[in-house]
Amino acid sequence: MGKVTVCVAVVCGVAVAVAAVVVIHRKMKKSGKWVKAMEIVKEFEESCRTPISKLKQVADAMTVEMHAGLASEGGSKLKMLITYVDSLPTGNEKGLFYALDLGGTNFRVLRVLLGGKDGGILKQQFKEVSIPPNKMTGSSAALFDYIAAELAKFVAQEEDDFKPTSGRPRELGFTFSFPVMQTSIASGTLLRWTKGFSIDETVGQDVVAELTKALERQGLEMRVSALVNDTVGTLAGGKYANNDVVASVILGTGSNAAYVERAQAIPKWHGLLPKSGEMVINMEWGNFRSSHLPLTEYDQALDAESLNPGEQIYEKVISGMYLGEIFRRVLCKMAEEAFFGDIVPPKLKEPFILGTPVMSAMHHDTSPDLKVVANNLKDILEISNTSLKMRKVIVKLCDIVATRGARLSAAGLLGILKKMGRDTIKEGEKQKTVIAMDGGLYEHYEEYRNSLENCLKELLGEEVFKTIKIKQSNDGSGIGAALLAASHSQYLEDES
Repeated sequence: MGKVTVCVAVVCGVAVAVAAVVVIHRKMKKSGKWVKAMEIVKEFEESCRTPISKLKQVADAMTVEMHAGLASEGGSKLKMLITYVDSLPTGNEKGLFYALDLGGTNFRVLRVLLGGKDGGILKQQFKEVSIPPNKMTGSSAALFDYIAAELAKFVAQEEDDFKPTSGRPRELGFTFSFPVMQTSIASGTLLRWTKGFSIDETVGQDVVAELTKALERQGLEMRVSALVNDTVGTLAGGKYANNDVVASVILGTGSNAAYVERAQAIPKWHGLLPKSGEMVINMEWGNFRSSHLPLTEYDQALDAESLNPGEQIYEKVISGMYLGEIFRRVLCKMAEEAFFGDIVPPKLKEPFILGTPVMSAMHHDTSPDLKVVANNLKDILEISNTSLKMRKVIVKLCDIVATRGARLSAAGLLGILKKMGRDTIKEGEKQKTVIAMDGGLYEHYEEYRNSLENCLKELLGEEVFKTIKIKQSNDGSGIGAALLAASHSQYLEDES
């Protein structure tokens, strides 16, 4: 063999060896990055742990805060608002009642015809109306005039089947899902606008008085009999359908809870005790916080960058607005460790690009190759060519976020049940406790719903859990407002 041949062989051998080393190095580098990404998942999972012992501490903390909020205004992060709803529908309500449900960029107007005992809801109709953006930031009169005009149009379309009792003005239940300091069953002062509304002159005003003036300008004879928020409306709607309903929870974009309290157990109540001896309390439980809540670096960053830092901490770990965003933040951290290649996908950096419905769809993916996960990553984040191994990790992340949220919701429910003395069975009693539940998160996110219910069973024990029922309540807030207008009608005395 000549020198040239030997040299070529040596050079080729070295080149092959170098190439092999590069490939091994790349594999090791890639493997190292995968290990690092898995460490992030493991660390996140560990910090989201919700053992039963911790959940019981959360429930106890919720009960303590409930007591503090009932004792004095500002005594707790839980506002424990007195709603002035001292009587819930009984099923005997009769006649035509209207509802206006204002909770965001749309509002609904409804009418229901109630048939009294054994009659139930005979007929109902509703209409949904969008609010033009200029009405959300203009003047108070312009907004309420627009709403009153739409209400007047709806009333004008009353069919013969819907007949108000002659000589009486129509009565309306007003669901107003913004922060209000209620001063009676039919009055309340707006504390601040949310959800894109910004009309300074309305803040500090009685929203029922504003609506009433607008109705008068329309020449519409209609009286607001009840001002309620959506959680209280859900409680009323639930109670009408099932007499064992004692509490309501909304698990949707946001979250809140209301329940029936003994009037004597409200130290901050200074008025005459209601005849019923009861009062519905709007907890505003989204603002609950406790050192026992398992918060991660991702939760803290989300809170710090939110519009209301330091507020609504509980809501930010359990509700539909935030679950997908927590998931995105963890995924983004993993991407920084080259989980999707050497560059963080630009779309992944966009806050709230991964909504909870997307997370739910990926979590529920049962296809062998996790095609739903692959399609969502491609369509929303523009990430293609993901491995099955990677997609399985993404489903695992969805599970961690949803399970923590669901189990913490169950702990909140236990806190309410403890406050009401319904977390145990008293000897000789056959009590049934029904919780009316509304909201898209609970309704549509099956893994979340199952996790919540299984956890509540674990917390209460099987025997007590058998006495508790969570009942889905759709559109409780609208129907509930009409029912509360009926149960607080000024004409009830006339009929008794």
